[in-house]
Amino acid sequence: MSRKTILLVEDNASDIELTKRALSKSHIANTIIVKEDGQEALDYLFNECSQNRGTFPTIIMLDIKLPKIDGLEVLRRIRADERTRRIPVIILTSSGEKEDIGNSYNLGANSYIRKPVDFNQFVEAVKGLGLYWLVINEASPF
Repeated sequence: MSRKTILLVEDNASDIELTKRALSKSHIANTIIVKEDGQEALDYLFNECSQNRGTFPTIIMLDIKLPKIDGLEVLRRIRADERTRRIPVIILTSSGEKEDIGNSYNLGANSYIRKPVDFNQFVEAVKGLGLYWLVINEASPF
């Protein structure tokens, strides 16, 4: 069985480190691939993963506010492609704007989580994410 990977799409270096620390503190030892803008994420998914016999990430943790191509457009393209449309996408952002939340779900996000300011709350949120999406959830076989 191949190792489950997490694609983290985040442009803020502090938030990348915070997320990695939270995953580590939650004993989630999966490989984390970081892309710092929307274009890098799409290149990774549709070039690198596609050419590597379809070894796509198990989950995608996606920020909305990204350089080059924003997170909502990344989500739109993920859902539009047959190869990636079933990958769980968790929006992990500091935005609490109703429009961002609604647009995320309308475009097919599986979950929307606001980054808590408190590190311990963030660790608990990430722990729950990891437990559900990487352990409990049965991924689509197609």
